[in-house]
Amino acid sequence: MLSEVLLVSAPGKVILHGEHAVVHGKVALAVALNLRTFLRLQPHSNGRVGLNLPNIGVRRAWDVASLQLLDTSFLGHGDSAALTAKHVEKLKEVAGFPKDCVDPEHLAVLAFLYLYLSICQSQRALPSLDITVWSELPTGAGLGSSAAYSVCLAAALLTACEEIPNPLKDGEAAGRWTEENLELINKWAFQGERVIHGNPSGVDNAVSTWGGALRYQQGKISSLKRPPVLKILLINTKVPRSTKVLVANVRSRLLKELIDMNQHHLNALGVGHASLDQLCQVTTAHGLHSKLTGAGGGGCGITLLRPDVERPAVEATKRALSGCGFDCWETSVGAPGVSVHTAASLDASVQQGLDSL
Repeated sequence: MLSEVLLVSAPGKVILHGEHAVVHGKVALAVALNLRTFLRLQPHSNGRVGLNLPNIGVRRAWDVASLQLLDTSFLGHGDSAALTAKHVEKLKEVAGFPKDCVDPEHLAVLAFLYLYLSICQSQRALPSLDITVWSELPTGAGLGSSAAYSVCLAAALLTACEEIPNPLKDGEAAGRWTEENLELINKWAFQGERVIHGNPSGVDNAVSTWGGALRYQQGKISSLKRPPVLKILLINTKVPRSTKVLVANVRSRLLKELIDMNQHHLNALGVGHASLDQLCQVTTAHGLHSKLTGAGGGGCGITLLRPDVERPAVEATKRALSGCGFDCWETSVGAPGVSVHTAASLDASVQQGLDSL
């Protein structure tokens, strides 16, 4: 078991095109978003394992000796493909949660317990440690926040338990794992996503693991070589939506300005929303083009910032969007995937978030 503090981050994601077509066997293009989730793992010897998630107000701790006494044979031994609904129900018993709990706070704790108990069972004894996870990503907005969380957990626990080496070299601010190690991180992160979502596609955790841009079609994921760096505005309408319901509605309907055309097609499929129409109208008035990203029905939209867009237009657009009550970030896509960092390389806002109690 490693003795030093680990600092890990992973990006969120946006879908550029194909968010609903992908359900019906067509291609989707997903890109890593330059808003990240950060994790700090602190080993210690106090006989406790703690989880702190300041973004959603979760703070839990367990006695390692008590966890050690649990029958965790149901988790399998290194077989991460064996996770079933019964396993999740067993985890709820371990956590002391009611069987019908499905809120994000409970599911985040269950994903942690699953990955901690499964990955760390290779150790002679379960390790004492504290994990804090803080994110720049809003939760429940279709930006892959749960996948970034699962990827960070998998990478940190695998590294702490020396299942994979720490790739950070002396004198470097950040390090990335080898392709083989990324495959293992992604495999375990997918299981964390299964705890949280039941039957995820695997796209979100893959984008968060490898970064850049990924092509997804019928379960096959491939990285795009040399994806373009695109600056965007990311806008959260703050209108909640249900991915499951929206996907079902599109399925029932199924018996060059590509961004605009894509948005019109999505509206025709019934996954638009008045807030997204308002977003598009605002950005069009400033000469920019927008579409929803994710399931639609609210949630988030993206606005492409072409290289020739002048600064005053960007600032005016951001002010107008904020005036509509939307949250707005100026960011980029094609960010690097899961990485390990030195403490000195993290921004003060990240350090402050990880220090939240």
